[in-house]
Amino acid sequence: MTEESDAAAPRRRPKPPVETVGGHALKPATLMMGHGYDPMLSEGSLKPPIFLTSTFVFPNAAAGKRHFEGVTGKRPGGAEGLVYSRFNGPNQEILEDRLGIWEEAEDALSFSSGMSAIATLFLSLVRPGDTIVHSGPLYAATETLIARVLGRFGVHFLDFPAGATREEIDTVLSKAASGRVALIYLESPANPTNALVDVEAVAASRDAIFGHLPEKPPIAIDNTFLGPLWHQPLKHGADIVVYSLTKYAGGHSDLVAGGVLGPKALIDTIRLMRNTIGTITDPNTAWMLLRSLETLELRMTRAGENAAKVCAFLRQHPKVERVGYLGFLEDTPGDERQADIYRRHCTGAGSTFSLFLKGGEKESFAFLDALRIAKLAVSLGGTETLASHPAGMTHLSVPEARKQALGITDNLVRISIGVEDADDLIADFDQALAAI
Repeated sequence: MTEESDAAAPRRRPKPPVETVGGHALKPATLMMGHGYDPMLSEGSLKPPIFLTSTFVFPNAAAGKRHFEGVTGKRPGGAEGLVYSRFNGPNQEILEDRLGIWEEAEDALSFSSGMSAIATLFLSLVRPGDTIVHSGPLYAATETLIARVLGRFGVHFLDFPAGATREEIDTVLSKAASGRVALIYLESPANPTNALVDVEAVAASRDAIFGHLPEKPPIAIDNTFLGPLWHQPLKHGADIVVYSLTKYAGGHSDLVAGGVLGPKALIDTIRLMRNTIGTITDPNTAWMLLRSLETLELRMTRAGENAAKVCAFLRQHPKVERVGYLGFLEDTPGDERQADIYRRHCTGAGSTFSLFLKGGEKESFAFLDALRIAKLAVSLGGTETLASHPAGMTHLSVPEARKQALGITDNLVRISIGVEDADDLIADFDQALAAI
């Protein structure tokens, strides 16, 4: 082969990633523009193409065998290269490379929805007879999965309130320690009350009570409401971070996806389950998430600024009982415990909050029906402002007594602020409150 033809031959391996420039470590916002992707492996395309294929061609039979040794777990380390789109794909692998950057996670996986991420996590770690310890409240579907679905297979659960103290957490974990605890599962801020969990206290309690065991139960946390910009739980003792990527990561209310981040050993265990049951993100959704991650910091920052302005207005309105906004914890009497958690764990108050109106369901519905800019819809973290009624919608299936115990009342409206003009949003909420 001539030197000229050799130089023109396509490169089969990607270039090493550029993570530093002149000794300067690049920030996540910069890495979102190209990390994990080599244009020269895709005809020079600036952006990754969408790889709509169900299977991939092996270079030779021996390579095929080695790939399947990794996929099936016969050889540690997972698949080498691309095998079949239920296992992996170029778009998903680039996405997963970028998902781990924000929280400096060793590895990450993408899923077809937030709930498929949570279900795959549980199925990979839990055995019949095990106990899951969790904070409360959780997203209603997560509670249903633990109590009603896994419960049918002999899985038990114990819970503690989101704002529990170290002593309260110790009590629950000590009780659970009489059996095998498969997982400690948290959600912070809790959906829909915005109550924070003290991840550091949970980790300290776990280490004290289970430290004598060969393997301590991992701590997983749903970080959808604040992550990855305003809360990074891996730095506070969590082992696994779970996301509904539908929300801020996707951010345009046009896709459904989930993610799990953490140490490679745990991620590989979850990967084997994902390979088996096929809960991976599809290529098109993964591509759309790559697009959205490029503006994640910009969107979250603008939404957070808007929320601060809107909540300042709502707080002083005569028809508002209170606003469950994290930015108000520091100067709210009775919230000292939550304020302490906020100071230690969070770098921002987020843009999703709970609005408690004076009244009940009637007043809440009147307010929601009068909105003109904000959309009456479930979900959160999109570019548009959304409002919903948890007690009558997302948490309708939660037993009434538990809803009351968790503070999911008829006068609670959950609001997710978008990137519109803040003054326009204030005008909308003002006229909607006047309709009560």
